Amino acid sequence: MNYSYWELKEWFTNIDYTIVGSGIVGLNCALELKKKHPKAKIIILEKGMLPQGASTKNAGFACFGSLSEIIDDLNSHTEEEVYDLVDQRWKGVQLLRANLGDENIDFQQNKGFELCKDNAFFEECISKKEEINQLLKPIFKADVFSIFDNIFGFKKVHQQYIVNNFEGQIDTGKMASKMLLKVQKLGVKIVNTISVDGFAETGNKIEVKTDKLNFKTNKLFIATNGFASQLLHENVQPARAQVLITKPIKNLHIKGTFHLDKGYYYFRNIDDRILFGGGRNLDFKTEETTQFGETAIIQNELEKILKETILPNTTFEIEHRWSGIMGVGNQKKAIVKQVSENVFCGVRLGGMGIAIGSLVGKELAELLK
Repeated sequence: MNYSYWELKEWFTNIDYTIVGSGIVGLNCALELKKKHPKAKIIILEKGMLPQGASTKNAGFACFGSLSEIIDDLNSHTEEEVYDLVDQRWKGVQLLRANLGDENIDFQQNKGFELCKDNAFFEECISKKEEINQLLKPIFKADVFSIFDNIFGFKKVHQQYIVNNFEGQIDTGKMASKMLLKVQKLGVKIVNTISVDGFAETGNKIEVKTDKLNFKTNKLFIATNGFASQLLHENVQPARAQVLITKPIKNLHIKGTFHLDKGYYYFRNIDDRILFGGGRNLDFKTEETTQFGETAIIQNELEKILKETILPNTTFEIEHRWSGIMGVGNQKKAIVKQVSENVFCGVRLGGMGIAIGSLVGKELAELLK
């Protein structure tokens, strides 16, 4: 297709900053760039009709780590590194809330609950509870983790929960919608259904190559998380997460965010429904993909746990299934760096996009001197 003079002039000429990806990182990067450079011409390129990654496909957990996850992280990270991870996640959630307002994202702090499959695992976690509480106390000024009885009637799990007193939940659709609106009101242009195939340095400019047209920009910011390896040579592996949601359930009494089996499964209440995801530990290799879709092995296990553990005495129907693509690696810390003189990236959010996405986007923009 040949684009008109007007289209090329308005959207693809004299561009200061181009951002690839309109998820939580890309939008926060644009927001921060506009604050610092209000007259800059900024364009965001998005390959999907909607943000196509994990920003609008996740479970909406405003979390920073269950007790077992933090204990596990201490096996591969120093105490200081784990402290910094939690601190960044907590700060990121607060930045998200400050940017958009709790009502606009339906933020609720209903606590997080970790379910343990057996007594031995529960005792192992509890033995480290005080140590972890002390480690995190400078961040939260109170104990993060406590113990609570099985008030929701879950089966096939230890009859006490490990409670995260600071965990919350949001409506990720509302979050993305409000952030898109906020950014567009500042004059940032967003072009959807356009894929970036590559880029090349040409003097002090970057030529952006897309499936629609090529154009030049002064600076390029890559915020594609799980899809980062398509454009960058960084240590980021895609990780697909499969999710399902029930139809509304009458008198649903389950309230909060829940982690099961070391966080490989997670569920929550939303609009009188149960949203349930996870299970990639059943088939890690297949789930290392940038292809959206569902598999029988994972979906069948999700339904089984839903029936036997979460809703053992409740009739339910599955209404919808979907998947999202996360970006993970051998370290939990996100990659926020200057790739070359005019190219920057903020990727590998490790399944913590809601928590750290706002902060990573802000830090990505701040790389620009």
